Amino acid sequence: MPTRILPAVGDADAVRSITTLLSQLPDAEPVAPVIDSTQLVDTLARLAAESIDELPEVVVVHERIGPVPALELIREVALRFPAVGVILVTSDASPGLFQAAMDYGARGLVALPLGYEELASRVQAVAQWSVGVRRHLGSGGDVFTGVGGTVVTVSGAKGGVGTTLTAIQLALAAQASGRGTALVDMDLQTGDIASYLDVQFRRSVVDLAAITDISPRVLADAVFRHDTGTALLLAPGEGERGEDVTDRAARQIVSALRSRYEVVVIDCGAQLSGAGAAAVEMADTALLVTTPDVVAVRGAKRAVRMWDRLQIRKAEETTVVVNRHSRGTEIQPALIQRITGTAIAATTVPANFKELQGAVDAGRLHELDGKSTVKQALWGLAGELGLVKAREPGTQKPGRLRGDRGSVSFRRRRETGG
Repeated sequence: MPTRILPAVGDADAVRSITTLLSQLPDAEPVAPVIDSTQLVDTLARLAAESIDELPEVVVVHERIGPVPALELIREVALRFPAVGVILVTSDASPGLFQAAMDYGARGLVALPLGYEELASRVQAVAQWSVGVRRHLGSGGDVFTGVGGTVVTVSGAKGGVGTTLTAIQLALAAQASGRGTALVDMDLQTGDIASYLDVQFRRSVVDLAAITDISPRVLADAVFRHDTGTALLLAPGEGERGEDVTDRAARQIVSALRSRYEVVVIDCGAQLSGAGAAAVEMADTALLVTTPDVVAVRGAKRAVRMWDRLQIRKAEETTVVVNRHSRGTEIQPALIQRITGTAIAATTVPANFKELQGAVDAGRLHELDGKSTVKQALWGLAGELGLVKAREPGTQKPGRLRGDRGSVSFRRRRETGG
């Protein structure tokens, strides 16, 4: 059986040289190259959704691939697609880089300029390893076997616009529909998901920050299983410990969660940290919550421009959600879309704080009345985003969006001891 090899190379000249050499290898079947990290992960996810046997045995990652750095990309591929062997092609063949590549999950390293013998030997060894892993996966094992869930980040244009409320209800809607869901509090210094859901916890996202190989068992020990079935990975009780969660750690944590759950909702808060930036960059959908007032909309515009300057995410790849919306508001969604240059969610969240106050003050947001127009809107948003599993014909829907009602304001609720 020929060895399928997928090159991931961003440089045009390097693409030609690598594909030419790969085509000369015995029993090799190079497939069309991908030009960036996003295309690589999307291609592997599409193939894995069909069957593990559709995945290439070998992926060759060039050192200048982007936008995700080569080593971080190798880590994500190794976590999400454990049956694929990755080879790093690099001009730096030092022992230090070799060790780092192995730590991140590569199965081999080949130095530039490429030589036929070295490349052939490494491809053959990695292909044999990949075949062995697939046999192991066929009999089960304590490894990630999922093709990768959907990651949604929820960020705020400023504090108090409803970021946490939105994240919680999206996660609850996904879980209630039958999808395995994780809710992550990446608002590392001031996150309060635990307060909203009346949770006392010992472990937090910080406990995963120093772990280089997050196995399913390690991940299971860190998450808190809520009464609703939602898996919670919470912010630390001591805000200063949030600094331990670097952008590199965040990438590993998000990749591990994505491989374990169908839906991962991440509350990134209103302040951009390195960890939050990494999560937004990796997300399938990045939401930015705003209220229809001048200060919040200016904040949304600043956030979008900053994400673009830092090459985290383009404006057109960001979706703005309008909270506390009413038809009488002077600033309407269409105007916000023009100001920010983003996509805009078709579902708006009506302004009706009275519906929320009891559940918020009691720390029981998961018990919010199903008749609440705010809940109906947010669960409708979950449907719009594709987070809710389709119901069988004839089953009752959880509550329909009724349009604009009343008045919602959002307050940060009282701190609890965590």
